[in-house]
Amino acid sequence: MNWDDMRVFLGVARAEGLTAAAPILKMDPATLGRRIARLEQAVGAALFVKSPQGYALTDLGAQMRDRAAEAETALSLAVDTGQGAATLSGQIRIGAPDGAANYLLPQVCADIQARNPDLEVQILALPRAVNLSRREADMAITVSPPATGRLTVQKIIDYRLHLATRRDAQPIGAIADIRGRSIVGYIPDMIFDKELDYLSEIGQTGVQLASNSVAVQLQMLRQAGVGIVHDFALPSAPELTRVLMDEVALQRSFYLVRHASDQQSERLSRFAAALTMGLRSEVERLEKQVTLTDAHTV
Repeated sequence: MNWDDMRVFLGVARAEGLTAAAPILKMDPATLGRRIARLEQAVGAALFVKSPQGYALTDLGAQMRDRAAEAETALSLAVDTGQGAATLSGQIRIGAPDGAANYLLPQVCADIQARNPDLEVQILALPRAVNLSRREADMAITVSPPATGRLTVQKIIDYRLHLATRRDAQPIGAIADIRGRSIVGYIPDMIFDKELDYLSEIGQTGVQLASNSVAVQLQMLRQAGVGIVHDFALPSAPELTRVLMDEVALQRSFYLVRHASDQQSERLSRFAAALTMGLRSEVERLEKQVTLTDAHTV
C-alpha cells in the first residue's frame, strides 16, 4: 500500500462517489473504481458501501479516513517545511457560503494568486457548512463560529445587509409598503445557519421567490420583489437600490476557520493572513462604493 492509494481513498471518501471525485483526482471514474477495489482487496475488508446514491464509508473506512487525514496533514507540513518563503505554491482550497464565494473571493484570490504564480486556489461554494473535519477544504469562511471540533476561529470583518428592490419599482417608504410584494429570500427549510434567517427582521413569515443561493436571489431581485441583500453584492446589480435603511439594517460577520493542526503550516498561515487582509479590504471597498452610488442618485 502506498500514499497514492491513500490519496485516492481520501478523495473518494470526501466526494462520496467516484464521479464527484474524478475531476478532483484527475482520473476517470472507472479507474477510481478499480483503485478502490484493489485497496479493499489489500485491506481485506470493504471500505465503502456502494449504492446508486454514492459511496458511503463503512466503520472501518471511517477509521481509515481519520488516520489517512492525519497522515495527509503531517505530509503537508513536511512539504511546507521544505518550501521557500518567497512565494506560495501548491493547492489551497477555501470553503465559503456563496455570498462570499461569488462577490468577494474571486477578486481577493485572483490578487493573491497573481502575486504567487505557482499557487492554485480553489473556491468551494456550498449552500451548507463546509466540513473541515472531513478535509473538504483547507480552511473555510463562515458566518457563525463553529462550536465543536479541533478548529481555530478568527473573526475577519463585520458586513452589512439591507432591504433592496429595483430602482424603478414603486417607492417603499415604510415596512407596511412591503405587503403585497414578492419577498425574495432563502428556501426556509434549507437555511443552514441561523444568521441567514432574515425574515423575522422584516416582519415576514414566508417568501414568494426563494433560492438557497445568494447569487440566484440577487438575480430574482433584478426581476421583481424586495429582499435582504449584502451591501457588498449591490455594486454588481446597479438596477437595485437599498430601501428603509433606518428601519432595516442588519450586521453579520465573517470568520476564518482552520484545522488546529494547520497552525504549524507556514504556507497556510501566510495564505490565511493574505486572505483575511484581502477580504477586509474588499468588503470595505464595495460597501463604500454602494454608499457613494446611493449618495449620487439621491
